[in-house]
Amino acid sequence: MKIIVTLCLTILAIAVVPVWPQADFRRSVPKTWDEAKLEDWATPLAGINVRPAAISAREYYALPVDNLRTYAVYLPGHEPAGYWEMLQKVGPKPLVEVERLKTEADWIDAGRRMFFESDAIQQRTLDPRLINLARDAKALRESGAEALPNGVLPDVRWVPTEKGVVALSAPQCGPCHTTYQANGEAVPGAPFWGIRRLRPTPIVPQIHLANRLVNASAPFFMGTGPFGDRLYQAFGVPWRKDDIHQRLKMMTPSEWEEIRSAYVFSGGLPRWNGSPFFPHKVSDLIGIRDRKYIDATATHLHRDIGDLMRYAALVAVAEPGDFGSYHVLARDTERVRARRSDEALYALALYIYSLKPPHNPNPFDDEAKAGQAIFTREGCPGCHTPPLYTNNKLTVAIGFSPPSDRPATLDVLPVSVGTDPGLAMATRKGTGYYKVPSLKGVWYRGRYLHHGAVASLEEMFDPDRLKETHLPGGWHPYDSKTYAIRGHEFGLKLAPVEREQLIAFLRTL
Repeated sequence: MKIIVTLCLTILAIAVVPVWPQADFRRSVPKTWDEAKLEDWATPLAGINVRPAAISAREYYALPVDNLRTYAVYLPGHEPAGYWEMLQKVGPKPLVEVERLKTEADWIDAGRRMFFESDAIQQRTLDPRLINLARDAKALRESGAEALPNGVLPDVRWVPTEKGVVALSAPQCGPCHTTYQANGEAVPGAPFWGIRRLRPTPIVPQIHLANRLVNASAPFFMGTGPFGDRLYQAFGVPWRKDDIHQRLKMMTPSEWEEIRSAYVFSGGLPRWNGSPFFPHKVSDLIGIRDRKYIDATATHLHRDIGDLMRYAALVAVAEPGDFGSYHVLARDTERVRARRSDEALYALALYIYSLKPPHNPNPFDDEAKAGQAIFTREGCPGCHTPPLYTNNKLTVAIGFSPPSDRPATLDVLPVSVGTDPGLAMATRKGTGYYKVPSLKGVWYRGRYLHHGAVASLEEMFDPDRLKETHLPGGWHPYDSKTYAIRGHEFGLKLAPVEREQLIAFLRTL
């Protein structure tokens, strides 16, 4: 088996990447919820070999379009003079004005506003207690919340819904997919736990409770049933007899907060259809244009810009609740009753495609050159193929046998790298596969492997991470500080000097 794996890892694969045609932007906006495209977009799930059921185009396009402009929330003491009074008077304004978009640059700038300013509609609240908290200097200071150099709190927004009425909400994309340089400059697209993470306000978790949300990404207002039942709706896998998520049914809000707090060290949060027990770190969006699959478990194809629009719509308002014959939603659970326009999602996708990595301060010196030679000698390019440093293929999770009728769109290597199979096998995002990630930008991403348990390249190549007594730098189970980070053992037997050289090279990518 070792010989077979070595051969597979040393065969250079040609990356299959989509081709993006030039287009007239006004006339080329794809249809987001295109049922022909949806038909084979999702990957069948491990254990039941069916795709999650998408909502119909009729249901999706029956949702009213929400295009409300949002405004920055300032740390008290930094708000411009007359700002709050302006918010009370301004009334609802459009965030994206399609008729004004004439050039590619116009569309990309509209996408930038979508990325940083469009809010998660389900998080809007008029709760006076939370609005007062956002303007309470003492409470925010005691919470340790960090603002940008201009005093803006990046994880909350004001939303004037009518004249004299201002809701509080949270951005849809920016908080998870932005890290910050030491000078406070944003690196959009990078995972929040990258170069520098700003400490968030205590407001958003309280919005979740007030609005009956499981978490920030849940596009559902949960029913009135017991708290544990709400959690099971979000994460339960009823087709598994050994479903670990059954224990959620008896969980209290304080116990859930304990899990959520531990999970955040993975560089992510428990996502709808994911799992609080099997983490999925926040993805790096920089360079996503060249990726063939979306999500660590390749839940969806990335064939063109329409698929990225589709995915943005999915996580915002259209997450599935039906999986074959299994229905996970309670009768009184309600889907978010609004969507973004196709034009707004197109602008967002164009902006994400335009994102560039930050300046890399790591030199390609003699040490890095030696590391490059080690990278080649050890067969790393077999999976992490230059110039993308991924072959855009899938590996098999431990315990999974790909079905003979798997979709032809899945390009599968007949190997497993031995990482924890939980996310790929025991969740509603479980396809049985993990995609080969790109190594580009590993110097700024901040968490490694799909669960984010590894916090540094030094830890990645430390043989001690395989031990049960290992203290992870990233995620660890909420009920244990130790955790053996198994799998992807390539490079663990290198001499210390070679390990340092390999790391020096990886940091230049």
